[in-house]
Amino acid sequence: MKVLMIARSTHFSAPGGDSTQIEMTAKYLRELGVEVDLKLSNQAIAYEDYDLLHFFNIIRPDDILPHAQATAVPFVISTIFVDYSEYERKCRTGPLRVLNMVLNRDQLEYAKALARAVKNGDAIKSRYFLLHGQRKSVQHLASRAAMLLPNSHHEYQRLTAAYQVDKRYQKVVNAIDPSLFGEGVVANPAFEGHVLCVGRIEGLKNQLNLIQAVLGTSLQLTIVGKPAPNHMAYYEQCQRLAQNAPNVQFIPHMDHRTLAGLYKAAKVHVLPSWFETTGLSSLEAGALGCNLVVTRKGDTEEYFGDMAYYCEPDDVESIRGALLQAHTEPVNARLKDHIFSHYTWQDTAAQTLAAYQQVLNP
Repeated sequence: MKVLMIARSTHFSAPGGDSTQIEMTAKYLRELGVEVDLKLSNQAIAYEDYDLLHFFNIIRPDDILPHAQATAVPFVISTIFVDYSEYERKCRTGPLRVLNMVLNRDQLEYAKALARAVKNGDAIKSRYFLLHGQRKSVQHLASRAAMLLPNSHHEYQRLTAAYQVDKRYQKVVNAIDPSLFGEGVVANPAFEGHVLCVGRIEGLKNQLNLIQAVLGTSLQLTIVGKPAPNHMAYYEQCQRLAQNAPNVQFIPHMDHRTLAGLYKAAKVHVLPSWFETTGLSSLEAGALGCNLVVTRKGDTEEYFGDMAYYCEPDDVESIRGALLQAHTEPVNARLKDHIFSHYTWQDTAAQTLAAYQQVLNP
């Protein structure tokens, strides 16, 4: 079996959670004997060399449509269907706030694609997308796909509700790499008992309210991550708020092996985001013994059930209360076992291969 994974054109220049998902899925599929290549959406492709195409991010249909329409090779889509609409409505300021009051979600995504074309030179690639817009493009791709591969059942349900999609699907989980976040990790004593927040610094991830939540407490907060390129003003707000807070520190970047030592030492990992499909850093931290504080918005409850502490992103007291409870109570041993039993990249690869086989051998 020879499969081509096609990633967004900025896969390498602006890596994110989807980048990790693609690369780790490919790595462990190869261990199962699948021949996997990776190309970017703006590269030329010899489709006839492959049995199956695998796309990612259905909310960026303009990256997928030119390829899906150029060949009869069957394809699947890892939908990675996120919903940032509440954040966009409540937190945006200036012209973006006005746009979010005037446009619906699909109109806004279409406008963003046009803006990327004008501002960043990321040209519109599909005539279908240009003529029909975001909504019809997503529906068209979902109907054409041989199978959809959401990260959770809840993600598929959200997609169905939003676009009236009725398509065969296979849940394919987000996961951890046990070779990095498993046995043998040595705790970094400098971060013993800390609260960690690992992720891009941006409004969606909600670090500003998190900093406010730890002010005046004895909690030691370490934020690990770089500011998102278009969120420098937000990053500067976070820095200013933390200037007089000796219990808050920022670390801009850390490789995974070093980061594992922080997870191992810390008591709590927190993602008080406005939306999370899961949060890869939550899985990694939970695997190394952190209690988890997470948003309810998104798909987190399907992954963590009653083994996490939940907070509301727009409520500083809710974040503070969840943090204090998670920091005070014993580490939840069930969580670690649950993650290693259900959420490793080997599990992801096996689920993906099962989907491939259903498509190619109906």
